[in-house]
Amino acid sequence: MFTIKENIKNEIIINKSKFITFIYKVENKQMVNKIINDLKKEYKDATHYCYSYIIGSEKKANDDGEPSHTAGIPMLNVLENKNLNNVLAVVIRYFGGIKLGAAGLLRAYSNSVKEAIKDDNIIPIIKEYKIKIEFDYKDINNVNYILKDYKITYKEFDQNVIYEFIYKENNYPKKIDNYIIKKEPIN
Repeated sequence: MFTIKENIKNEIIINKSKFITFIYKVENKQMVNKIINDLKKEYKDATHYCYSYIIGSEKKANDDGEPSHTAGIPMLNVLENKNLNNVLAVVIRYFGGIKLGAAGLLRAYSNSVKEAIKDDNIIPIIKEYKIKIEFDYKDINNVNYILKDYKITYKEFDQNVIYEFIYKENNYPKKIDNYIIKKEPIN
Protein backbone atom coordinates (compact mmCIF):
# COMPACT_ATOMS: atom_id res chain seq x y z
CA MET A 1 0.00 0.00 0.00
CA PHE A 2 1.18 3.51 -0.86
CA THR A 3 0.43 7.16 -0.24
CA ILE A 4 1.82 10.45 -1.55
CA LYS A 5 4.90 12.24 -0.29
CA GLU A 6 3.52 15.74 -0.81
CA ASN A 7 0.29 17.39 -1.91
CA ILE A 8 -0.15 18.08 -5.63
CA LYS A 9 -1.88 20.62 -7.84
CA ASN A 10 -2.26 20.15 -11.58
CA GLU A 11 -4.31 21.83 -14.30
CA ILE A 12 -5.45 20.68 -17.72
CA ILE A 13 -7.81 22.16 -20.31
CA ILE A 14 -10.06 19.92 -22.39
CA ASN A 15 -12.39 21.49 -24.98
CA LYS A 16 -12.27 24.86 -23.20
CA SER A 17 -13.16 23.33 -19.78
CA LYS A 18 -10.53 23.83 -17.11
CA PHE A 19 -9.88 20.90 -14.75
CA ILE A 20 -7.85 21.82 -11.65
CA THR A 21 -6.73 18.73 -9.76
CA PHE A 22 -5.60 18.57 -6.16
CA ILE A 23 -4.21 15.45 -4.51
CA TYR A 24 -3.87 15.57 -0.73
CA LYS A 25 -2.48 13.25 1.88
CA VAL A 26 -5.26 12.89 4.49
CA GLU A 27 -5.72 11.08 7.78
CA ASN A 28 -9.49 11.33 8.40
CA LYS A 29 -12.84 12.57 7.07
CA GLN A 30 -12.58 15.82 9.03
CA MET A 31 -9.50 16.71 6.96
CA VAL A 32 -11.38 15.80 3.77
CA ASN A 33 -14.34 18.01 4.68
CA LYS A 34 -12.10 20.96 5.61
CA ILE A 35 -10.09 20.71 2.38
CA ILE A 36 -13.22 20.52 0.21
CA ASN A 37 -14.86 23.46 2.02
CA ASP A 38 -11.67 25.53 1.70
CA LEU A 39 -11.42 24.76 -2.03
CA LYS A 40 -15.08 25.72 -2.54
CA LYS A 41 -14.36 29.09 -0.91
CA GLU A 42 -11.18 29.65 -2.91
CA TYR A 43 -12.70 28.56 -6.26
CA LYS A 44 -16.24 29.77 -5.54
CA ASP A 45 -17.17 30.37 -9.18
CA ALA A 46 -16.32 26.82 -10.35
CA THR A 47 -18.99 24.61 -11.90
CA HIS A 48 -18.17 21.28 -10.14
CA TYR A 49 -16.10 20.08 -7.17
CA CYS A 50 -15.77 16.34 -7.75
CA TYR A 51 -13.76 14.20 -5.37
CA SER A 52 -12.81 10.73 -4.23
CA TYR A 53 -10.81 9.44 -1.32
CA ILE A 54 -9.48 6.32 0.30
CA ILE A 55 -8.76 6.41 4.03
CA GLY A 56 -8.00 2.99 5.49
CA SER A 57 -10.80 0.73 4.27
CA GLU A 58 -13.21 3.62 3.64
CA LYS A 59 -13.73 4.78 0.06
CA LYS A 60 -15.96 7.53 -1.27
CA ALA A 61 -16.61 9.14 -4.65
CA ASN A 62 -18.72 12.22 -5.41
CA ASP A 63 -19.77 13.47 -8.87
CA ASP A 64 -21.03 16.87 -7.60
CA GLY A 65 -23.67 17.31 -10.26
CA GLU A 66 -21.84 15.70 -13.18
CA PRO A 67 -23.72 12.74 -14.75
CA SER A 68 -23.67 9.72 -12.45
CA HIS A 69 -20.36 7.79 -12.34
CA THR A 70 -18.54 10.12 -14.78
CA ALA A 71 -16.30 11.89 -12.26
CA GLY A 72 -15.91 10.52 -8.72
CA ILE A 73 -15.76 6.81 -9.61
CA PRO A 74 -13.20 7.24 -12.43
CA MET A 75 -11.07 9.32 -10.02
CA LEU A 76 -11.41 6.63 -7.33
CA ASN A 77 -10.40 3.97 -9.87
CA VAL A 78 -7.11 5.82 -10.48
CA LEU A 79 -6.39 5.91 -6.74
CA GLU A 80 -7.19 2.19 -6.44
CA ASN A 81 -5.11 1.25 -9.51
CA LYS A 82 -2.11 3.05 -7.99
CA ASN A 83 -2.78 1.22 -4.70
CA LEU A 84 -2.99 4.54 -2.81
CA ASN A 85 -4.38 5.08 0.66
CA ASN A 86 -4.90 8.10 2.92
CA VAL A 87 -5.35 10.15 -0.24
CA LEU A 88 -8.00 12.65 -1.38
CA ALA A 89 -8.36 13.64 -5.04
CA VAL A 90 -10.39 16.77 -5.86
CA VAL A 91 -11.01 17.96 -9.41
CA ILE A 92 -12.52 21.42 -9.79
CA ARG A 93 -14.13 22.03 -13.18
CA TYR A 94 -14.81 25.32 -14.88
CA PHE A 95 -17.24 24.56 -17.71
CA GLY A 96 -15.95 25.89 -21.02
CA GLY A 97 -19.21 25.80 -23.00
CA ILE A 98 -18.62 22.52 -24.87
CA LYS A 99 -20.35 19.38 -23.55
CA LEU A 100 -17.96 16.43 -23.31
CA GLY A 101 -20.53 13.62 -23.03
CA ALA A 102 -20.33 10.79 -20.51
CA ALA A 103 -17.30 9.10 -22.09
CA GLY A 104 -15.47 12.42 -22.43
CA LEU A 105 -16.14 13.34 -18.80
CA LEU A 106 -14.99 9.93 -17.63
CA ARG A 107 -11.71 10.33 -19.53
CA ALA A 108 -11.26 13.95 -18.44
CA TYR A 109 -11.65 13.24 -14.72
CA SER A 110 -9.56 10.06 -14.70
CA ASN A 111 -6.81 11.66 -16.83
CA SER A 112 -6.78 14.74 -14.58
CA VAL A 113 -5.96 12.55 -11.58
CA LYS A 114 -3.54 10.29 -13.52
CA GLU A 115 -1.55 13.29 -14.76
CA ALA A 116 -1.37 14.83 -11.30
CA ILE A 117 0.03 11.75 -9.55
CA LYS A 118 3.65 11.26 -10.55
CA ASP A 119 5.43 8.03 -9.62
CA ASP A 120 8.23 9.89 -7.83
CA ASN A 121 5.64 11.30 -5.40
CA ILE A 122 4.33 7.86 -4.40
CA ILE A 123 5.80 6.35 -1.25
CA PRO A 124 5.07 3.17 0.71
CA ILE A 125 2.94 3.45 3.83
CA ILE A 126 4.95 2.37 6.83
CA LYS A 127 2.74 1.22 9.66
CA GLU A 128 3.26 2.76 13.06
CA TYR A 129 2.41 1.26 16.42
CA LYS A 130 1.92 2.71 19.85
CA ILE A 131 3.28 0.70 22.77
CA LYS A 132 2.58 1.26 26.43
CA ILE A 133 5.20 -0.11 28.81
CA GLU A 134 5.45 -0.28 32.58
CA PHE A 135 8.65 -0.74 34.51
CA ASP A 136 10.30 -0.29 37.85
CA TYR A 137 12.20 2.90 38.69
CA LYS A 138 15.46 0.91 38.83
CA ASP A 139 15.08 0.24 35.07
CA ILE A 140 14.56 3.86 34.02
CA ASN A 141 18.11 4.46 32.72
CA ASN A 142 18.04 1.22 30.72
CA VAL A 143 14.61 1.97 29.21
CA ASN A 144 15.60 5.56 28.38
CA TYR A 145 18.69 4.24 26.60
CA ILE A 146 16.68 1.67 24.61
CA LEU A 147 14.13 4.33 23.59
CA LYS A 148 16.58 7.17 22.89
CA ASP A 149 15.71 7.11 19.15
CA TYR A 150 11.94 6.76 19.61
CA LYS A 151 9.20 9.31 20.13
CA ILE A 152 7.92 8.96 23.71
CA THR A 153 4.39 10.40 23.74
CA TYR A 154 3.45 9.85 27.37
CA LYS A 155 5.20 9.47 30.74
CA GLU A 156 3.67 8.68 34.11
CA PHE A 157 5.53 8.33 37.39
CA ASP A 158 3.55 6.53 40.10
CA GLN A 159 4.33 3.26 41.88
CA ASN A 160 5.95 2.22 38.62
CA VAL A 161 6.92 4.20 35.54
CA ILE A 162 4.66 4.09 32.47
CA TYR A 163 5.79 5.24 29.04
CA GLU A 164 3.95 5.28 25.76
CA PHE A 165 6.00 5.48 22.57
CA ILE A 166 5.65 5.10 18.82
CA TYR A 167 7.70 2.90 16.53
CA LYS A 168 7.65 2.18 12.81
CA GLU A 169 6.99 -1.43 11.75
CA ASN A 170 10.58 -2.16 10.66
CA ASN A 171 12.13 -0.54 13.72
CA TYR A 172 10.83 -2.47 16.73
CA PRO A 173 12.97 -2.22 19.91
CA LYS A 174 13.16 -5.92 20.89
CA LYS A 175 14.83 -5.23 24.23
CA ILE A 176 11.59 -3.67 25.44
CA ASP A 177 9.50 -6.90 25.31
CA ASN A 178 9.63 -7.54 29.06
CA TYR A 179 7.88 -4.26 29.84
CA ILE A 180 4.96 -4.28 27.36
CA ILE A 181 1.45 -3.69 28.68
CA LYS A 182 -0.32 -2.80 25.44
CA LYS A 183 0.55 -2.63 21.74
CA GLU A 184 -1.77 -1.14 19.08
CA PRO A 185 -1.48 -0.04 15.45
CA ILE A 186 -1.80 3.69 14.75
CA ASN A 187 -2.41 3.49 10.99
